[in-house]
Order: sequence, then C-alpha cells, then structure tokens
Amino acid sequence: MTAEAIELVAFGPEHLEGALALSQQAGWPHRIEDWQTAFALSTGFAAVSHPRSELIGTVLLTPYRDDAATINMVLVAEAARGRGLGRKLMEAALALAGNRPLRLVATDDGLSLYQKLNFERTGVIAQHQGIARSCPLPAAIRPITATEIPAAIELDRVAFGADRADLISHLAKIGSFAVLDRAGTPAGFAVLRPFGRGEVIGPVVARDIGDAKALIAHVLAARAGRFVRLDTDITTGLGPWLIDQGLDHVGGGIAMRRPVVAQSAAPFTTFALANQALG
Repeated sequence: MTAEAIELVAFGPEHLEGALALSQQAGWPHRIEDWQTAFALSTGFAAVSHPRSELIGTVLLTPYRDDAATINMVLVAEAARGRGLGRKLMEAALALAGNRPLRLVATDDGLSLYQKLNFERTGVIAQHQGIARSCPLPAAIRPITATEIPAAIELDRVAFGADRADLISHLAKIGSFAVLDRAGTPAGFAVLRPFGRGEVIGPVVARDIGDAKALIAHVLAARAGRFVRLDTDITTGLGPWLIDQGLDHVGGGIAMRRPVVAQSAAPFTTFALANQALG
C-alpha cells in the first residue's frame, strides 16, 4: 500500500459499514446507529485505497455553528498505520474547520500527533460504565416537554460555550431528556440514549454537583440492572459517586483544544459529555 494509492474523499453514507469495521478493529463499542448519529451531525473524510476501493481511514468534524467544532472518529486501519495517514486526515479536518476553535478527546496513541498540530491538554475525561444499581428516585426531576427543548439548548450553550442546537435537537429525537424543575422552569437536564453496549447518559448540564447527581440518579433509577455509560471530566468530582452507583472507571481520554482560550466562569457546567466524540 503506497501513499499514491490512497485518496481522501468526502465521508458519505456508503462509508458507514467500512467505518464500523474500522472502529471494531480498534476495539470501540460503536454500533452502526452510533456512526449514523455522528455522520448526521458532521462532515468529514474517508481514506480509500485503490484499486480495491477499501476504506482504511476516517475523520469527522462536528461543527457547532461558528462557535466551535469537535474532531472525532479518527481511525486508521492497522495495516495502513505508520505512513502519515492519520496526519493527512487531521490536516484535512483542520482545513474544513476554518477558524473555529477546536476540541477533541485524545487516546494515548493519538496524543503525540495532536500535540504536533498545536492542540493542548485541557483536562482528563473519565469513562465510567457498568451495570447500574438501584437508587432512590429524586424529587423535582421530570421528563422534558417539547416546548422546553429551546431552554435545554440555551443551558447547554452556557455550559459548553458553543451553540449546539443541532446536537440537542437530534438527541431529542433519539433519546429521552430529564429536567430539573425549579418553579416550572428547567434548571438542568440529562439525556439518555442507546449507545455502544447499552445506553449512555449525557450531556448532563447542571448548576452544581448536587443537581447533577439528582439528574443522573433519576435516569439510573429506571435503569437498575442495565449496562450504562457516562463520560465526565475528572474535575467534576462525580467519579467516586458514580462508582457507588455501579459505574466503574474503566479508562478515558485526554481533553484537548486548539487554541486554548481563557473562559469566564459559567453558571452551569457540563457534568457529562454527550460522548467523547461530540463533547
């Protein structure tokens, strides 16, 4: 396989099955539906080897209006590694991003490449998962109404620092939202949807850790005995409590940004990511 035999083309629906095979080769838990969700919200590139037209690499860019974007689903087939293809895919995604500030969650394998491309560490993401234990149902948490989705979008924008209306609207179609009700107004939310080996909780947006725990507990109360995953920055302080709920710390990644921009304290915090790809 030579560099001349590899073509970067726009990622399309025809690449989903091959992308799933690449993620399985890498040991990722993604289902075809998880790839479809990422593709629905993103643009990107597929690396195709010729003459066999074999998919050997992927990268997606998920834009959040002009505010920011995440780079994700960066995969290179085992047989094609060590030839600079990962860098070519990343450079194509960087060009696609334009002037948007960028975020990603790096594996140890990809860390060196991202640092060479001027991404800087900003945190550590802990992946928690396991069989959820039974927990009491907290008060003041209820399902969201359709008219409250804009409020959830605004809470997410304040916490994340970018307008993710497309993401939140899409999650409302494929998942379920719980909101913390304060005088009839949403004061935080948690999303549950199918993902990987079971279900994932995220995003979770709340004012403080107590509210975040209440939202997560509400979701877990109906999921006792089921496989659940949640990704959180270690600075949220949720880790020990999540372990008590049956969600063990099984790994994670390194949060990175390009550029790193100082941000003022926000009244709401993202306590759980949508997942590591989407932030």
